[in-house]
Amino acid sequence: MRVVYMGTPDFAVPPLKKLVENGFEVPAVFTQPDKSRGRSKQLIPCEVKAAALELGLPVIQPAALKSDEVFEQLRDLTPDVIVVAAYGHIIPKRILELPQYGCINIHASLLPAYRGAAPIQWAVLNGESVSGVTIMQMAEGLDTGDILMQEQMTLDKDETSESLFDKLADLGAKLLPETLSLLEKGEITPVAQPEESTTPYARMITKQDGLIDWGRPAKELDCFVRGMNSWPCAFSKMNGRNVKFWKAEAVSGNTGMPAGNIVKTGKDGLFVQTGDGCLSVLELQAEGKKRMRFNEFLRGANWKTGMQFGEE
Repeated sequence: MRVVYMGTPDFAVPPLKKLVENGFEVPAVFTQPDKSRGRSKQLIPCEVKAAALELGLPVIQPAALKSDEVFEQLRDLTPDVIVVAAYGHIIPKRILELPQYGCINIHASLLPAYRGAAPIQWAVLNGESVSGVTIMQMAEGLDTGDILMQEQMTLDKDETSESLFDKLADLGAKLLPETLSLLEKGEITPVAQPEESTTPYARMITKQDGLIDWGRPAKELDCFVRGMNSWPCAFSKMNGRNVKFWKAEAVSGNTGMPAGNIVKTGKDGLFVQTGDGCLSVLELQAEGKKRMRFNEFLRGANWKTGMQFGEE
């Protein structure tokens, strides 16, 4: 089975490797053009390009997929199927219809829940207890195509977006060869999705989304800190400078102090009042400093009870 692969970030690397391990023929890998990163503005290849080159696979990096040139390129590759995993480009209808088995997508949610660009982060942000991977037949709608295969997993109590990202990438890699084999044998019965999603659209997260609203309950902020880990990372201001919150947990009880106030510092923790309950901050990072445990951090910070997060 000839599989043209389309993907960009590290989420898409394990499925690509699994295709090669299982003997699928991959005539080309499509991925995003190299982007400049850091102060040097040096062009850096994405994770999928790096993996493809290591595997000895041809890499194609079009700026978009709309042109006749790209379509002809794909047609000349004669794929039986196109596999898409977090590619970052809209797939035109004529490409969706080009291969014998169409285009299939590895989506990191249990569709129809969490359609959209950031399903992993929103699942953690919303405090979901389960998530999973759906392999679906791509259609013109956004994540609305028929479900080919699906598998769920239980989230750990301290699950972060970063840890769930890795787990779902591996789960997608596990499901992909099995799905393709069954598809080729005609042994999969596609399941149509309902028109409406069961959750709000999982929009892309922005850097500003990481700003903490201390008026929210501590239980929600526990999910928020984990959901924003590792990017953009939950943050707030203290004395006009950003502080990142890497790890925290909700603690019951209210002090009567305003939300965002430090209510206790010491050997047993750093506690901040929220809209309901307190947030016990376990790992944090001052602007320009390294990530630290709260006790190490407090040794170098002159923070006292009554100081307020969020104020300039």
